[in-house]
Amino acid sequence: MKPWRLLLADDHDIVIEGLRRVLDRPELEIVGIVKDGRALLRAAKEIQPDIIIADVTMPLLNGIEAARQIRKSNPDVKIIFLTMHPDVTFATEALAAGGSGYVLKNSASDELLAAIRDVMKGHIYVTKSIAEAVKHGLSSRSSAWRSPLDKLTSRQREVLQLLAEGLHVKEIAVKLNVSPRTVEFHKYRIMDELGLRTAAEIARYAARHGIVT
Repeated sequence: MKPWRLLLADDHDIVIEGLRRVLDRPELEIVGIVKDGRALLRAAKEIQPDIIIADVTMPLLNGIEAARQIRKSNPDVKIIFLTMHPDVTFATEALAAGGSGYVLKNSASDELLAAIRDVMKGHIYVTKSIAEAVKHGLSSRSSAWRSPLDKLTSRQREVLQLLAEGLHVKEIAVKLNVSPRTVEFHKYRIMDELGLRTAAEIARYAARHGIVT
């Protein structure tokens, strides 16, 4: 049996080093490591891993938005979120975006290995300490319910994060390979849809929703 091919995405070197030790198993092969969400999109397309282990909060593009985009081109890849966020809202959003697992970073290393085994069998895995609350959150989530972020397009969510990280319009235009005028349009639509008025409000909103730290 070939080892499962893993792509790791986390912007903290100490986390990556810990993962290297935990995942040093014959049945697992680390085939790529990236430190931001945009690099994750590129690597997922180029490497086509079996499993992605990603943080929720990453520079340039958060893990949940990256998962949404990866799912469109590779619906078979398993995505496990490894995060410090115990918030049930983050967990339900992560799973709704296409995640197969949600594991807290303060869990024992055996739990991540259990999550990998479970998701490769086609199951959903959630850290035991929040599993019941997440199950309730998913079951009570109405099909008609929409997060305020669902009002935004994928590109607008990208712009929102980059604005919250303090990038200027021209810098964002270069990152996304669009014109500054296009970025300004998205910025206006974001602020209008979310009822935000200032850069500080954008930053606070993004932090509250786990888009940035």
